[in-house]
Amino acid sequence: MSAEITLFVNPTAGRGRGAHAAQPAASALREAGFSVRTVVGADAADALARLRAAVRGGTGAVIAVGGDGVVSLALQALAGTLTPLGVVAAGTGNDFARSLGLPVRQPARAGRLAAEALKEGRIREIDLGRVGDTWYGTVLCSGFDSRVNDRGNRMRLPLGRFKYDLAILAELAAFRPRPYRITLDDGPAVETEATLVAVGNGTSYGGGMRICAGARPDDGLLDVTVVGACSRATLLKVFPQVYQGTHLGHPAVTVHRAAKVVLEAPGLTAYADGEPLGPLPVTAECVPGALRLIG
Repeated sequence: MSAEITLFVNPTAGRGRGAHAAQPAASALREAGFSVRTVVGADAADALARLRAAVRGGTGAVIAVGGDGVVSLALQALAGTLTPLGVVAAGTGNDFARSLGLPVRQPARAGRLAAEALKEGRIREIDLGRVGDTWYGTVLCSGFDSRVNDRGNRMRLPLGRFKYDLAILAELAAFRPRPYRITLDDGPAVETEATLVAVGNGTSYGGGMRICAGARPDDGLLDVTVVGACSRATLLKVFPQVYQGTHLGHPAVTVHRAAKVVLEAPGLTAYADGEPLGPLPVTAECVPGALRLIG
C-alpha cells in the first residue's frame, strides 16, 4: 500500500464542520507516518473527477471527511477497486458511519482509528447497493420519505434540518398511500398500496432513523422495509418508532430480504444516501464485497 493517503473533504458539510474536521484527521495520519494529500473540488463533479484521478494514480487509501454526501461521492470512485475507504463523519446525518459503528463527529478519534487500522491492515469488505451506474451504502427510499426530501429540497427557508421538519408536516397534510409494484429477485411482482418502501444496504437514513434496522452490510442481501397503507394517525404513531427500529414490529410494516429489488410506482422519486436518483421505476441490486472499508 502506498504511504500517501487522500483526504477527500467537503468543507461545507455540517455547516462548516467538514473543514474543521480535516485538520485533526490529517494530523493523526501524519503522526502515524503517512503522507496526506487533500482533495477538494469546486463542485461535486469536479471533486469526483479529482478523486478518481487520485485513485488511478495509486493513492493508498481515501479518507472521506464530511457527511453522507461526500461518502456517496467517494463510493462512486472506489466501488469495485482495491483502494480502501475510511470515514471521518462530520456532516449532518452521518448514516453511513452510524450503520458501520464508526465514530460520529469525533474527527480526532476517527482519524486515529483510521491510521491505526491502516498500519495494522484492518480492512474489511462490505456490500454496496447499486442502481444502474450509481452506488449507495445506506438506504434507498421511496414514498412518503422521498416526498419529504422532494419538498425539503424545494424550500429555501428555513435552513438546516428544521426545513425537513416543516416538509414532514406539509406532506402529512397531503398524505395518501401509493400503489406499488414490487419484485424481489426472480419472484412474481406483487402489487400493493404502501406509505413507503425503503431498500437498505445499511440500517439508517435521515440522521439515525433506523428504517432498515436489521440490515447487515456484509450478508449479500438488501433489506426491504414496506410500510403498508395506513391512516395519517397510524403513520404519526409509527414514524417516531423508526429511531429505535421498533417500527418493524408494527402490523403495518413488513420486511423482506433480496439480492435484487424492482420498485415501480407513479409520481415518486427515489433517493439513495440522501441523493436523488430519479423517478421510479428503479432496480436496486446488492453487490457483495464491492467496497474495502478501513476499520
